[in-house]
Amino acid sequence: MQSAGLQKIVDSPEHGQILVLRESGSLVGMVNLLFTISTALGGQVTILEDMVVHPDYRGSGAGSKLLQAAIDFAKSAGCRRITLLTDKTNEAAQRFYKRHGFGLSEMIPMRLLLEH
Repeated sequence: MQSAGLQKIVDSPEHGQILVLRESGSLVGMVNLLFTISTALGGQVTILEDMVVHPDYRGSGAGSKLLQAAIDFAKSAGCRRITLLTDKTNEAAQRFYKRHGFGLSEMIPMRLLLEH
C-alpha cells in the first residue's frame, strides 16, 4: 500500500517525482525528489527527500544507479541544485553521498514540527 505522501507526489508531478529501481521484477529501491524555486539561484532546485534501498541490495551498486538516475532526472528537469539531509550519525550514507559528489553545506538545518 502506498503512503498518502507518495500518492500526492504521483498525482502532482509538477511538485516532485518518484523514481524506482527494479531488478528482475522486484522493487529494489526508490528516491523521492521535490521541486522548489531558489531565489538565490534564480531557478528550479530539487530536494532529495527520501532514498531507500532494500537491505538485500545494499552494497551491490543499486543505490549508485538510483542516485545517478535522480541526478540525471534533476538535470533534465532544469534543476540547478539537489539538496538532501542525512542523519548526523549515518556515516555510511554520508560517505555514499560524498562519493557521488555531494558536499557539506554551510547551511544549518532547522525544523519546526507542526501538530495537526
